[in-house]
Amino acid sequence: MSKTETRVVALDLPEAEVPLDERQQKYLGIAEEKIGFVPNVLKAYAWHSVKFDAFTRMYNDLMLGESALSKLEREMIAVAVSSANHCFYCLTAHGAAVRELSGNPILGEQMVMNYRTADLTPKQRAMLDFAWELTKHPEEVDEAHREALRQAGWTDRDIWDIAAVTGFFNMTNRISAASDMRPNDEYHGQFR
Repeated sequence: MSKTETRVVALDLPEAEVPLDERQQKYLGIAEEKIGFVPNVLKAYAWHSVKFDAFTRMYNDLMLGESALSKLEREMIAVAVSSANHCFYCLTAHGAAVRELSGNPILGEQMVMNYRTADLTPKQRAMLDFAWELTKHPEEVDEAHREALRQAGWTDRDIWDIAAVTGFFNMTNRISAASDMRPNDEYHGQFR
């Protein structure tokens, strides 16, 4: 095993302060069955069932729940936010998801390095510009920013979803940085 596989986070967390219940263990099994491994972010939360549940429920709602944003667009937000925050874990994991969902390894790399170099629709560009601004300068976001999204074709409901995904990944980026969370090695070679 490589160093990144043996260490999930730098923090010395208890192995199971509040053990995962049967449903949560099944969730890990489904993840391993679907993608071939358990993502380290899930392992990182597995020491406490309440925290694991909060993380997975929020992730599932934002990334898999009903929304006018496609799964690819949500992953693009994750990568743009993580690029702004220089989050190694999320750039690696969600960059792989962009490559998979788009079928375009170049798009995945562009998103990781600088989404502005990618061939995006004006609507997607407005979405990512908003996510970037909300990440880098949240105190400056105002009605003009929301109106730019409306002009690009997003509804107020969509703006909520864009903001929620942006906020979630800002939080996870900070947890990842604080704990030195490492991506699974498998992500690096996926969908290239």
